Amino acid sequence: MIRVLVVDDQDLVREGFAVMLSLCDDIEVVGQASDGSEALAVAIHERPDVVLMDIRMPVMDGLEATRRLGADSRTASCKVVILTTFDLDEYVFEALRLGASGFLLKDTRRDQLIDAIRVVAAGEALLSPRITRTIIEEFTSRPSIDTAKAKLLETITERERDVLLSVARGASNAEIAEALFMGAGTVKTHVSHLLTKLDARDRAQLVVFAYESGFIRAGRDE
Repeated sequence: MIRVLVVDDQDLVREGFAVMLSLCDDIEVVGQASDGSEALAVAIHERPDVVLMDIRMPVMDGLEATRRLGADSRTASCKVVILTTFDLDEYVFEALRLGASGFLLKDTRRDQLIDAIRVVAAGEALLSPRITRTIIEEFTSRPSIDTAKAKLLETITERERDVLLSVARGASNAEIAEALFMGAGTVKTHVSHLLTKLDARDRAQLVVFAYESGFIRAGRDE
C-alpha cells in the first residue's frame, strides 16, 4: 500500500486529489495539509511514501517544506511530487535541487495521477521531456561546476557512467536496458549503486547531479 499525503491551500484541489486517490486499491491517503508547516507535522506523524506538494502556499511554501522534509531523518524517505499549474513553472529547477522527485499538473487525469504516484513510489523520476530540457538550459547557462560532486564521479565505473548518462537524458530502466543491451535487473542494480555512490535520494537527484557535477556540460556528453 502506497501512503500519500496531499498538500494544497485550495480546499477543492486538495480534496479532489484525495477523493481520486481513495478509489485506488493500492493507495491510501494518510493525511491532508493546507500549507507547508502543516505538511511537515503530518508527514512526521504519518510517514507517507509520497507527498503531493503545491508550491505557492501561505505560512510555508512548498519549496521550503520540500527542503525540510529531505533534511529531517524522520521524513527524508518521503518522495515529493510538486503540483504545478504549468509544466515549465519558474520553480521547477529549485524544487528539484531541494529534493523533489517530479512534477504533476493540477489538471492531470486520474489515471495519470495514479500512475505518477506508483512511478515515484518505486523510485523513478517523474520528469517530462520539457522539464528535462528546462534543467539542461538552466545548467548549460552556468559557468561553474560543483567540485565536490565532480570528485564523486571518480567512484563510478564506466558502465555506471553509461547508465548515469541515460538517466540524465530521462530514460526509463526499460529504455536503458534496450539501449545498453543489458537486463532490466542489471540496470536496476547499476542505478542502485549510483544512488549510493553519488549520495542521491532518487533518479531525479541523479539528473541534477549529472549537470551540477559537470558530467554533462553545455549540451555535450562527458
